[in-house]
Amino acid sequence: VGEQALLKCSFKSSSPITESLVVYWTYRPLAGGQMETVFHYQSIPYPTTVGKFKDRISWVGNVATGDASIAIQSSEMSDNGTFFCSVKNPPDV
Repeated sequence: VGEQALLKCSFKSSSPITESLVVYWTYRPLAGGQMETVFHYQSIPYPTTVGKFKDRISWVGNVATGDASIAIQSSEMSDNGTFFCSVKNPPDV
């Protein structure tokens, strides 16, 4: 609580990395309920501008090295849940 939480995500792709590569991070609260997109990346990072993670997520990945990690600032107990990382690098998914 109060610390930065690093959420690691690594990927491999059989296709060359291009600007078409997209990273999506979604979150489901521990209690269940609606999935929420908290971050996406396509050439540049797009942290969410709404919801509980607004202004608290930063991109720490490097797609050239297969890293799609993010960090959450000032973590809270209520952030507990399941985070999903999805990487699409057309035509490879």
